[in-house]
Amino acid sequence: MMAPSPVPPAHAADRAAGWEHGPAELAPGVHVAPDGLRLQFSRSGGPGGQNVNKLNTKAELWVALSQMRGLSAAALQRLRRLAGRRLTAADELHLSEENQRSQQANRQEVFRRLRDLILAAQVQPKRRRRTRPTAASRRRRLESKRRRSQLKAQRHANDLA
Repeated sequence: MMAPSPVPPAHAADRAAGWEHGPAELAPGVHVAPDGLRLQFSRSGGPGGQNVNKLNTKAELWVALSQMRGLSAAALQRLRRLAGRRLTAADELHLSEENQRSQQANRQEVFRRLRDLILAAQVQPKRRRRTRPTAASRRRRLESKRRRSQLKAQRHANDLA
């Protein structure tokens, strides 16, 4: 009997899209082609004492937004806006993490932050419904302005007397 493959087989649609080993799931329903992800490790300046000088614990992740599948066009726009200066000129999202002592913890944290960004981008903001102030609120506002005006006028009258 043959041992199960550690890499799940790619579906026909994945192979057609150039995803031989299948897409990587970044968030529920959001995938990226394996060549759309780039993970790199380097020396960190964070906590770790002597460890910092010896090991590559800083994790940097680049995700090509053009390779993402499962996000609507509006959600992709929101993701670009949320990314801010983390969006590169090559339309890649660049995240880095170096606060943890281990490479694995920094790697998990950078993927968690990416997931949080994607989930935030998927939330469609509610449209603001324009409302008019009620007659009572207009009356209260004008009455408050009138009282304030009278108070200031009395101060001025007291200064002249």
